[in-house]
Amino acid sequence: MTIIRVPGVSNLRDVGGIPVGAGRVRAGRLLRSGQLAGLTPAGSALLAGRVQRVVDLRADDEVRAEPSALASVPTTRIPLFLGSTASFFTEDIDLSGMYRHLVDESADRLAQAVRLIAQGVPTLVHCTVGKDRTGVTVALALSAVGADRAAVVADYALTASQLPEARTRAVVEYFRTHLPDSRNAIQLATESPAPVMAALLADIDERYGSAAEYLRAVGMSDAELDALRAFLVE
Repeated sequence: MTIIRVPGVSNLRDVGGIPVGAGRVRAGRLLRSGQLAGLTPAGSALLAGRVQRVVDLRADDEVRAEPSALASVPTTRIPLFLGSTASFFTEDIDLSGMYRHLVDESADRLAQAVRLIAQGVPTLVHCTVGKDRTGVTVALALSAVGADRAAVVADYALTASQLPEARTRAVVEYFRTHLPDSRNAIQLATESPAPVMAALLADIDERYGSAAEYLRAVGMSDAELDALRAFLVE
């Protein structure tokens, strides 16, 4: 994987290079990031030179608050959470519970997002900070083509170190002030622990057999999964 520095966007990287059996994920095919509202004109030009499609996983209220500044690249919106993301904080759910909710309750939308990646154009997947919705979507796509499990988990875990430090400090202070009794709010907003993603993928394996079988079960065809592998793997 390669961290990419583009003005106005955080947590941006190319997952190319992750091992897949005797091969690897092709560079320049699948990128991931946080929201694109802060892109500068120079940053927009750089990113537009790398990707031909954007998949935005945010909810309507998030898009209204921080609309994308990358107008030159076609964007498909697939809100993974039907309700507000705030509910996870008020219910004090942990990351494992959030991810299980995504896999179970947003299965058709996860399949839609992976299906777009399989259509064969360089694609950027993002949500607000590029951690949870993006993390699960990218991990599923990579796992479905047989990417090395440890490398997939490591890519997810990298996110916490790529979030803007000022944002992380502000988020921690906010939750300590406004949700002092919460056990999970800070983890939900700022952390990407490797064991959480490893456990999610192991749970999918246990319940479905593999990430590819999960995607088949929720609507992807064999032809689409073959196309995903052909596009991502060299």
